[in-house]
Amino acid sequence: MLHQRLVTGTLLIIGLIAILWGDDRLSDSLRESESVRSIIGTSDGVLLLAFAIGVLAPLLARELAAMLRGAGIAAPTALMVFAAIMGIMAVRIAPAVDSAITAVAVMATALWSVLSCAIIVHSRGAHIDGVVAATGGTLLSFAYIGVLLGAWLLVRCDVGPWVLVGAMLTVKASDIGAYFTGMSIGRHKLIPWLSPAKSWEGLFGGIALAAVVGGLLSWWSDALPDPRDHVPVLLGAATGAVLGVVGTFGDLVESLLKRSAGVKDSGQVLPGMGGVFDVLDSPLLAGPVVWWALHLR
Repeated sequence: MLHQRLVTGTLLIIGLIAILWGDDRLSDSLRESESVRSIIGTSDGVLLLAFAIGVLAPLLARELAAMLRGAGIAAPTALMVFAAIMGIMAVRIAPAVDSAITAVAVMATALWSVLSCAIIVHSRGAHIDGVVAATGGTLLSFAYIGVLLGAWLLVRCDVGPWVLVGAMLTVKASDIGAYFTGMSIGRHKLIPWLSPAKSWEGLFGGIALAAVVGGLLSWWSDALPDPRDHVPVLLGAATGAVLGVVGTFGDLVESLLKRSAGVKDSGQVLPGMGGVFDVLDSPLLAGPVVWWALHLR
């Protein structure tokens, strides 16, 4: 199992770097495109936006739909995918509009569209049983997948792709630190009724490693050519520590969903790791934290 995790994890890191390298190249080539800027405000993150809409949102929404159905909640996959994509687009397009009021209107319209579609779809059989829970599940896809993926796209609008890689690695460092610390010296259970394998020792180990990785990557960021990518070491270390807590919370949120559905993993597409949700549970909730941290510079 550990061998599979290491192989899959390495391939995922390589894939992430390749996508963001391509995103950087594409962003440079579209820098002067008026049509791109008129739609999304900037050429930064165009490939990442396409990847989020075409790959991540469908995979995550499919797994979330399966978990909700396992918990007895109606969740048509197509509707869940639609909700996730609407959340991404609403967050990503909002900064491109000409006023704050219009940006809020964009978000409200996207939410209205998802809510209306969910109510219509779930009540089309002329029954009311389960409509509220099913509609809530659809809105969960909008917020949990769409809006939170959109937050990472906002981070990409403010910094280059390598800072985004660093932030992702810092979040995942908390997972690694928690795993190995918990395996080695974990004695005191964190929340045994929800995640029996997690310990307080693992939590602090994850926070410590995330802080170290965040500080080191921030120190390395001074070598990047773009000044907007420079992150103070103390801020990077402090943000890493916060991401260690947020990452654990994200993992626990997914554990709640999996326990409700009675499953061990969200899927089986990634050998040794389970589903896409099992890999992105901690980074998903970290996007807004990273955005605010970068604006403290």
